[in-house]
Amino acid sequence: MSDAEWLVTEPLLPLAAWRWGKGGRPEERCRRVIVDAIRYVVDNGCKWRALPADFPPHATVYFFFVRWERAQAVDDLHDRLRDRLRRREGRDAEPSAAIVDSQSLRAAETVATTGRGQKVNGTKRHVAVDTLGLLLVVLVTAASVQDRDGGRPLLMRLRQIHHRIQHVWADGGCAGRLVTWAKARLALTVEIVERSDDMTGFVVLPRRWVVERMLSWICRRRRCVRDYERLPDHHEAMVKWSVIILMTRRLARSSAVSRAT
Repeated sequence: MSDAEWLVTEPLLPLAAWRWGKGGRPEERCRRVIVDAIRYVVDNGCKWRALPADFPPHATVYFFFVRWERAQAVDDLHDRLRDRLRRREGRDAEPSAAIVDSQSLRAAETVATTGRGQKVNGTKRHVAVDTLGLLLVVLVTAASVQDRDGGRPLLMRLRQIHHRIQHVWADGGCAGRLVTWAKARLALTVEIVERSDDMTGFVVLPRRWVVERMLSWICRRRRCVRDYERLPDHHEAMVKWSVIILMTRRLARSSAVSRAT
């Protein structure tokens, strides 16, 4: 991380237990180095044991990765960065509309067989983004799960976290029962944006291009190109870290421009 990125990230990290008077000894490792090591794994896709010697021991870095994920500190960091980006664009912190889509991934041998699909030997990540293309919710399932089936828990999680959302755009794979279920159970209007039969080649579809762009941004990080995680929650955390890298760089760049002007 650059100094500007660290200035954006440091205030949003969780406080250590000993700072809250809950006991325990002070942390021995610099948190900036820990965050750098996690970002290194996400960006370069290496094994935890293959961390360069410049970083702390891999067991220490993995311990922080798991602890922050279980304590929902990664969610808090990600959401607060997204809120800052939305306010910078002149939007409310809480979105009122979302776009959903899914992406199938090949799974490594470390992924449990119960979490794999049959036709595609891997997993599928379902994502929801706001109209700016910023990640709202991610859900990892087996690749054999249909979009309309994976859309239910995705929309339920979306409704639990973001209460202001009223309208959702989706592709043709979510048409049918999911639309009526979302309207009846969650008070969400799901609008299907379909590709017409006369379209040939690559065509930018309204609204759907935003979530497709986010999926391509996520795949810039090598750890997210393929699923290597034994637990779905860990892959979801990897996706959030990939978006955190994107957002901290944007905020650091805007801060540097504002200081220069």
